Amino acid sequence: MSGGPLEGVRVIDLTSVVVGPLATQILADHGADVIKVEAKSGDLIRSMNGKSVTPGMGAKFLHLNRNKRSLVLDLKKPEAHAALLKLIASADVLVWNVRPAAMARLKLSYEDVCKVKPDIIYVGMFGFGQDGRYKDKPAYDTIIQGSGGMAALNHRATGEPRFVPMVVADKVVGLIATQMISMALYQRAKTGEGASIEIPMFENLVKFVLEEHMYLKTFEPPLGETGDPRLLDPMGKPIATQDGFICISANTNEQAFAFFDAIGKPELKADPRFESVQARFANVSAYFEVRGSALKTKTTAEWVEIFDQHDVPAMPYNTLDGLLTDPHLADVGFFEMKEHPTEGKIRNMRLPNKWSSGVRREWRPAPKLGQDSREILREAGLQEAEIDAMVKSGATLEGLGKD
Repeated sequence: MSGGPLEGVRVIDLTSVVVGPLATQILADHGADVIKVEAKSGDLIRSMNGKSVTPGMGAKFLHLNRNKRSLVLDLKKPEAHAALLKLIASADVLVWNVRPAAMARLKLSYEDVCKVKPDIIYVGMFGFGQDGRYKDKPAYDTIIQGSGGMAALNHRATGEPRFVPMVVADKVVGLIATQMISMALYQRAKTGEGASIEIPMFENLVKFVLEEHMYLKTFEPPLGETGDPRLLDPMGKPIATQDGFICISANTNEQAFAFFDAIGKPELKADPRFESVQARFANVSAYFEVRGSALKTKTTAEWVEIFDQHDVPAMPYNTLDGLLTDPHLADVGFFEMKEHPTEGKIRNMRLPNKWSSGVRREWRPAPKLGQDSREILREAGLQEAEIDAMVKSGATLEGLGKD
C-alpha cells in the first residue's frame, strides 16, 4: 500500500511528454497507482533531453515519471488492446493526451471505455476544444504559447515575441488536469457516477493570459486597451544592483513608503505620482525608474538586509545553478540525493506541500521502458502463457528495467 490521500486509486496513464505525465505524477506522488502505458518506442521525452546515463532515461523523464509503473502495449494488436481493457476495468481514471480522433481510431473513446468501466473518469488533454475550427490541429507547448497570447506578452514588453523558456503551457494544463480529476473523484464518491472531461490547452492558456491582460477591454464599451501596463512595462524585471540583481515588489502604500524610506528618499511619499496605489499604477514607468536608479548604489546582499529591516518584499535574483545551492531550499531539504537502480545517484525534488496525514510513503524511481509489464499484466488477470505469447508477438515488452 502506497499511503497518501489517493491510496487505492488506480490511474491508467496513456500520456506522454509533459502535460499528461506532470498531471499523473502529482497523482502518483499522492498515493495513486499510476500505470504508464507506453508504445514500444517509449515516451518521446525519454530521449528528447540530451545526455543520460542509460538510453531512454533522460533527466526530464526522471523528473516527470517517478512513482509510476511502466507497461508496454502495442495497441494496434488485438491482444494488447484486450489487455488494456482488462486493466481499465479495474481502474478509476484513464488519462490521455492525443487528439480525440486518435482515441476513436484505437477504439478507446469514452463510449468504448464505458462498456468495460461505466464509472470511469475519462480525462483527455489535447490542443483545442472540439467545438471549434482548430479541433483537429496538433499541439505542443510552443504552439499553444504562441497561439494563446503568451509569446505576445514578451513582444509587448521587450519588442520581440518570445516563448517563455519552459514548458509553461503544458504545466499549466497539467495542473488544471489534476484539479479536474480530484473534483471528478469527489463527485463519483458522492454520486457513483464517472465523467468524461475534456481539457483543451488553447482555451486554458488563453484564460490564463487574459485574466490580467484583457484589462480595459473587459468592459463594453472598452475603457481602453488590452494589457496590464504594470506587468508589460520594460522595466518590470529583476533590478540591477552593484553586483547582480534583486527582485522587489512594493505594491501597497505601506510597502512603497517603506521602500522610499529605505532608499533614503522619504520625500517621494508626498510626490503626487507616487502617493497612492492608483497614482503609482498610472505612473508605473516613473516608479520603476526610481527603483532602477536607486538600487545600483549597493550590493544585492546590502539591499536585502535593508529591505528586510523595512519589511519591503525583496529577494535576491537566483540563477538556475543558484537554486541548487539556495540556503532556504537546503533548510527545508528540498533536494534529495536518491539512488536510482540504473541511473545511479540523481538529485530529486521532494514534494513542496505537506499533508498532516502524510503522502506516499516510498519513493519509486522512474521506470525503464516495459519494466513492469509482466507484473501489471498478471494483475489484469492474464496467465503466464498469455503474457509469453504477447512478448513473442511484440504486443508487449518486458523486463527492460532489470538488465
